[in-house]
Amino acid sequence: MINADVPTPIDFRDAQHAGEWERTAQARPGRAQIFETFSRELQRLGTGGLAVLDLGSGPGFLAAHLLDVMPDLQLTLLDFSAPMHDLARQRLGSRAEHVRFMHRSFRDDEWPLGLGLFDVVVTNQAVHELRHKRHAPALHAAVRKVLRPGGSYLVSDHYFGDGGLQNEHLYMTMAEQRATLLAAGFSHVERVASFGSMVMHSAT
Repeated sequence: MINADVPTPIDFRDAQHAGEWERTAQARPGRAQIFETFSRELQRLGTGGLAVLDLGSGPGFLAAHLLDVMPDLQLTLLDFSAPMHDLARQRLGSRAEHVRFMHRSFRDDEWPLGLGLFDVVVTNQAVHELRHKRHAPALHAAVRKVLRPGGSYLVSDHYFGDGGLQNEHLYMTMAEQRATLLAAGFSHVERVASFGSMVMHSAT
């Protein structure tokens, strides 16, 4: 069925699966450049202890990079996988004491409840874990609930099409990614960068 969710071969709630994903993820083309783009965009937004939510934070690769560049960030990591949070705590070391870890799934409609408001929400290589692109507008609309007025949403994920990945149900074209953010109520959406099979958009 066209609208059926796409099964995942990885169970991120399993420690062995999470560890296998961690061992290979950073070697994928474009990730280093995307991380640099995240930090550059955050620095452009301000340096005074921004409150940042990392949505689908995984084993903490992006969190560690951002804290290396901007150690005064007020960082919240949200992920449904306890093993991924464990890996992130190990990666961050003593810095984990100053990071808030939220064990929630962004596939749950109630994930924003009680989180508070953020200056920036970031997400990398996670939107496709909704397991079908039709779910993306609802996720983006939920993100608006946790953004302060004037806040920014930085979204990076694989895209479908030439140079990207080839599952049209799981991944969106660059144009579809922009359209879903506009459909969710963001008024200004800009393509920031693309590297490898990934593209980043900024939405406000």
